[in-house]
Amino acid sequence: MHQVKNGDISVEEFTAKTIERIRQLDDSIHAFLHVNSDAIEQAKVIDKKIKSGEKVGDCFGMPISIKDNICIKDTKTTCASKMLQDFVAPYDATVISRLKQQDAIFVGKVNLDEFAMGLTTEFSAYGPTHNPWNVDYVPGGSSGGSAASVSAFECVASLGSDTGGSVRNPASFCGVVGFKPTYGLISRFGLISYANSIEQIGPITRTVKDTAFMLNIVSGHDSNDDTTVDNPQDYLSGIDAGIEGKKIGIIQEMVGDGIDPAVLSATKNAVTKLEGLGATCEDAHLEMVKYSVAAYYTITATEAGSNLARYDNLLYGYDLPVEGYEFNSYISKARTKFGPEVTRRMILGGFVPSAGHAGRYFLKALKVKQKLTREIEHLFKKYDYLIAPTVPILPFKFGEKIDDPIALFLVDINTVTANLTGKPAISVPFELSNGLPIGMQILANSNEDKSVLQAAHALESTVKLPEVPI
Repeated sequence: MHQVKNGDISVEEFTAKTIERIRQLDDSIHAFLHVNSDAIEQAKVIDKKIKSGEKVGDCFGMPISIKDNICIKDTKTTCASKMLQDFVAPYDATVISRLKQQDAIFVGKVNLDEFAMGLTTEFSAYGPTHNPWNVDYVPGGSSGGSAASVSAFECVASLGSDTGGSVRNPASFCGVVGFKPTYGLISRFGLISYANSIEQIGPITRTVKDTAFMLNIVSGHDSNDDTTVDNPQDYLSGIDAGIEGKKIGIIQEMVGDGIDPAVLSATKNAVTKLEGLGATCEDAHLEMVKYSVAAYYTITATEAGSNLARYDNLLYGYDLPVEGYEFNSYISKARTKFGPEVTRRMILGGFVPSAGHAGRYFLKALKVKQKLTREIEHLFKKYDYLIAPTVPILPFKFGEKIDDPIALFLVDINTVTANLTGKPAISVPFELSNGLPIGMQILANSNEDKSVLQAAHALESTVKLPEVPI
């Protein structure tokens, strides 16, 4: 966007080039579910403001993609589900309003696993998104469309949502930066709910500075979301403060069994780089990590089962005549539009908190969450940051794990801790192995979002990856 600010190129030209790139590439990547036909007109309006000397918002017409579970007024918001195939949002999410105020341009809505339930973007009702580094491989999920669109230069930045790693996982797989903020830092108003107690909207960008820039715009208290915190900061200022003298714990439970040798090697290299920047790194333990995935899926399935109960086809849904059905059979028929992964989690969400099972499953999962939070807060009395690979394995080919939900769930082993404990965590692209990206994850204590961005920026400064080959 420096070219636009410097007057080297108009917003209209920049937007037109972006739309043209989407047209050229998206048949092979399928990041976008909907491209905004008004983007060029919006660009012309911003150009007029620039020429007339009016104040222009900080985004200067920056083309941004939006995960299709975040509402944009008068735009389809499908959650990549047939259940919402015709739903047009009647209002803007708070993050959208804030970006509009700063003259961002939304180039389109991007693909995801249906209702954000998945890790590969294979569970979209409208077909999978492909990894720009190798289209035979998954891009991660659930914000796979967001990460792929940024990675393939189809936009400058994207907003995704992160319930158990859904921003950081695809950011790692697609070689871009993905940030999950402290719970409450970014409003969830206008995000279609999956698991309210742990999900957060987060930016996906190509650089840590771009993430800080986005955070300056979309973060902050919102009267429409009582979980938001009022903690105004300039996340860009002091971003190059460095990590000299900082103490970093390497989470041993996230570099153990099941980790790919290339990912383990990259982690050791990242630790060496951080030590070279003046930090002290040592082994640290989070014993409850081994229970975190089970606790995460128990809690999120319970909340999802409750949230998705609203999709009875009476208020939201599609055209299905009511004649010939009694009430329960109509709702059962209407819900056959849900895909297999959503159906699996809704059934699980009805079972684990039910009478006779709540103590064995749901309440026990809440205890794990509580104990994990105590453990990590104890570590943050000793360490400034914690580090681990974002995902313990490399990106894999389509269909490789789709029939094995347990193997898929374990892809989340390193990311769910940040969600269960509400801590900020960022994935920074670090290395390639066989042409596929590996991301490093840095975590910090609650409300230390600015600090974790400084650490991520420091690590990023040691890395020079080649351009995405597509």
